Amino acid sequence: MTVHILSNIPISGFDNYMLDLESLLAKSVISTDPNITEVASHLINAGGKRIRPALAIAAAASAGIDANTSILLSGVSVELVHLASLYHDDVMDDALQRRNVPSVNSKWSNLIAIVVGDFLLAKAAGIAARLGQNTAQLLADTLGLLCEGQILEVNATYDSNRTVDHYLDAISGKTASLMATSCKIGALVANTDESLALDLERIGYLFGITYQIRDDILDIVATFEELGKAPAQDLAEGVYTLPIIIALADEPKGSDLRKFLERNSRDLQNESELEFVRSKIITSGAIEKSLAIARGYADEASAIGSGIGNPVAEFLGLMSSKLLDDVEATFEKRTAL
Repeated sequence: MTVHILSNIPISGFDNYMLDLESLLAKSVISTDPNITEVASHLINAGGKRIRPALAIAAAASAGIDANTSILLSGVSVELVHLASLYHDDVMDDALQRRNVPSVNSKWSNLIAIVVGDFLLAKAAGIAARLGQNTAQLLADTLGLLCEGQILEVNATYDSNRTVDHYLDAISGKTASLMATSCKIGALVANTDESLALDLERIGYLFGITYQIRDDILDIVATFEELGKAPAQDLAEGVYTLPIIIALADEPKGSDLRKFLERNSRDLQNESELEFVRSKIITSGAIEKSLAIARGYADEASAIGSGIGNPVAEFLGLMSSKLLDDVEATFEKRTAL
């Protein structure tokens, strides 16, 4: 489900910057072996919203700096990390499709997907190193956080006692850390002052948390047509996200939902069973509570953006709220049926 959160971003020449970035991104994965180039380019050619490099460009613009080649390359580096994570995620999830094309693992193999994912990470690290020690260190630290967040999530699969704090720790690493770094790397390459860089990093982090909560709510409330994929896939894979955690925490021990999940969680593939659990979560009030938690992050982002005092930073601060406006409309549509 696509939200055009970057439409009307107040940056002169933004579309041209993104076209230049696309060219640099394609060039960054060229190998002397055409087979490696083909696999490494697979998801690049499939498209994507390019949110992370756009954040880098916007962060630099917030500091009053146009998107020169170095800033565009900083955006390429974070996008390569994101793409590598998708290659690896599809192996873990045994995915068949990604961005409406066959996933790398299904078209080639799990081994190829993993190794070429590592190739993308190496390319990202090389770009960051050439941009300077600070950017190289930032990207390296972010890779560690991404791994930690993913490990936390994997270790909590099928855990009906997972807590909200554990969930937030996991998504802070696996999603928000790279969004935060996307903003900060643009600010670093633009040589902005430390205070502004930290504010922009925080906006990116808050956006990342909101972005993930939004996705997890939509996985429960949206339809196949809205998502472009089957809903409740996290639920089927035993990944208990914020709405599920809240619904379980609010219900008494021995409740229908808890008993059902503890008895059937590892076999939840039947559409009617998934719909039963989704309906229980929706009627429990957990969606409203999840949205309220997300609103807290979005409001903080908006306040920071307003405080910076320029139109681009204000736009960045409001993006989290725009995400939630979208998911609230989807939820209201679902509950009105």
